[in-house]
Parts: sequence; C-alpha cells; structure tokens
Amino acid sequence: MNRRAVKRQAATRLSDEDYVALSAFRLALRRFLKFSEAGAHTYGLTAQQHQALLAVRAHRGEEPMSIGELADSLLIKNHSAVGLVARLQARGLVVRKPSPGDRRRVLLAITPEAQGMLDQISRGNLDELKSNAEAFEALLSSLRRIDARAAAED
Repeated sequence: MNRRAVKRQAATRLSDEDYVALSAFRLALRRFLKFSEAGAHTYGLTAQQHQALLAVRAHRGEEPMSIGELADSLLIKNHSAVGLVARLQARGLVVRKPSPGDRRRVLLAITPEAQGMLDQISRGNLDELKSNAEAFEALLSSLRRIDARAAAED
C-alpha cells in the first residue's frame, strides 16, 4: 500500500454501522470455523487435516500440489507440512508421488476416501456459509461505504 492510500485509509472514519458489520462478520467467521472444525471431527480429521485435503483438492496448477505449496497454502513450515502429509497418508487419505520433471519434488493427491469425506464436509460448510450470508453482505456494504467516503475525501 502506498503512502497516499495509507493516509487516506487512516483519515476515513469508521461509522457505528461499520463497526457493527465488522463485529457481525467476525462472529459469523468464528461460528463458521467452529462448525467446520466440528464437521472435520465427525470424520476423525483435525481442522488442519481438513484444510490440507481441501487445499490439495482445490489446487490448480500445471501439476498436482507439492508439499511446499501445501505449506504455503496452510501458512505452516515445510517440515510441519511433511508431518501432516505423513499422517494423512497413514490414514489412506493422501498419496505422494515424485514429480516427473523434478524427482526432488513430492506431489500430492487425495484418495477416493478423502474425496468422499471432503464432499460431505464441504456440503455442510457451504450450507453454513449460506446461513451467514447476511453478515458477509453487511461487511461488503460497509467496505463499499468506506471506499466511497474515502474517495469523496480525496
């Protein structure tokens, strides 16, 4: 962010409505995370294991996701991702294979069993997100109002 944007952002005052929207969004987000974690636990997964399966499944690239990319996606260290993948592999949820282009790179794929779990958890999570749509919409409205006020102040 450049200095002008930072200065503009600092000069733009937040309204009571903006704080209400931020608070409602934070509560909705925490509820969603708790719901999602409970859904993962239903299948014997930790929240991090669920997030890993989701990241591997959602990855779009020239080749499947690598362990390093998984670490980046989950904001964890590479050695932590290696351990996470080892636990998922031991449960039969992930397979590892060397990259054909660079045998030092380990590529990941989820198994059909993991796909079934992920489908069920994700369907529930999407329903939960829909139930919180009002909080998300209120936050987006606040962001638009803040941007409009900031632009008017320029």
